Amino acid sequence: MRGRFVLTAWGAIATLATLATLSACNRSTQPPVAEEMAFADSAEQVLFDVRSLLTHRGVKRGEMFADTVFVFDDQTKFELRVVRANFSTETGAPNGTLRGDRGTYSTRTKVLEGFGNVVVTSTDGKRLTSNHLKFSENVNEIASDSAFVYREQDKVQRGVGFRTDPNLIVFRCLSRCVTEGQVELGNITP
Repeated sequence: MRGRFVLTAWGAIATLATLATLSACNRSTQPPVAEEMAFADSAEQVLFDVRSLLTHRGVKRGEMFADTVFVFDDQTKFELRVVRANFSTETGAPNGTLRGDRGTYSTRTKVLEGFGNVVVTSTDGKRLTSNHLKFSENVNEIASDSAFVYREQDKVQRGVGFRTDPNLIVFRCLSRCVTEGQVELGNITP
């Protein structure tokens, strides 16, 4: 009886080893293709540590920074990695910041889009987070139709879709608006 148990245990080990070997044979030896490589292969240019001005009718509205930029469409479309923007008023005073994992910028539409962990911070500490938003230079507005969290001191507002200025002074929630904490009705419009 004892020898039979040992054979069964060795048989189980041999079976497991055979299954592991067979499953390893089915695995691909090719590494996965990264998105960055596709951008780098088809981009007209690849730029590193980039700084660019955001302007409207010759007036500086801010500065945009990116770790890596992939240039497309005759230098009118830019895919950005680790994007940051410092907004300013028409007189040059600071007017909020934007940070995101990725972004796109079009010189034709003058729109900067942020994707992935996008955070807009006002000069007085208010914070807006979303996975996607657009800053339009022409109207000096940040907008989105995605879920967001807006924090101002003791107040937290959540919803889907918003419109605001870069410094988060006038904030408008578009739908599913829920506010927690102290509410000051002066600047928030449902």
